[in-house]
Amino acid sequence: MEKKQTLIPLLLAIIAASLYWWILSSKERELSKAYEVAQVLVAKYDLPARTILKPDLVEVAQIPRKFIEKDSYEIRNPSDIKLVTNLVTAIRIPKGNQITQSALLTLTPEAGLSVKVPPGYRGATLAVDSDLIKLIKPGDRVDILVTFDAIVGDKKEKVTATILQNVLVLGVGSNLGQGITADLAKKQSSQEAAMQSFSDKGVLSLALNPIEAQYLSLSQEVGKVGIVVRALGDVEVHYMEIASFKKLIKS
Repeated sequence: MEKKQTLIPLLLAIIAASLYWWILSSKERELSKAYEVAQVLVAKYDLPARTILKPDLVEVAQIPRKFIEKDSYEIRNPSDIKLVTNLVTAIRIPKGNQITQSALLTLTPEAGLSVKVPPGYRGATLAVDSDLIKLIKPGDRVDILVTFDAIVGDKKEKVTATILQNVLVLGVGSNLGQGITADLAKKQSSQEAAMQSFSDKGVLSLALNPIEAQYLSLSQEVGKVGIVVRALGDVEVHYMEIASFKKLIKS
């Protein structure tokens, strides 16, 4: 009987000690995990809103997990930096701050066309036949032609002139290029298909210098504007003679 009375407190003490050790170990693991260092992307410089992210604008920083924001970009291998390439900052991100998913946008109309316009250029739009627009992608190069009535001698005749060459396509409809997920691309494609069912035109966004923008605007007022697509890598500019049926027949 005395033996049992001695064993019971001993067992209770062992159980209490085991429970205390388990709780202490759990807390220690939690603290260890909280202060475990992970690698996340941070802003290398102050990034204004609507900045297109490139690898040289971000860097990897080691931060305790306790201080990592829930939607930060954790870097497990160097290629993970590509996850943010060509995404657009929705808000200003100060230097050293973590890059979060909620602070970024894809290259869509929500980000605005201005984020794609090269320095010194202007963003212009041009309505194009929907059958042709399906075959053009952001980053393609096009020439712009205008067909109009010209006075040749004492007669009026239609002529076609190539007024702009090697024009960069910034966007096609709502597609401004990279950074669009497959789901978003599918959704946009469905929306554009629904819109095109009410119209036979689509919209190209183009990068033009200020003088070119004026000539495009003028051409849309005086004649019919069309485009031709260049081969990939073709950026040469050549003198183009104005085309007319009179010249064609004489040749």
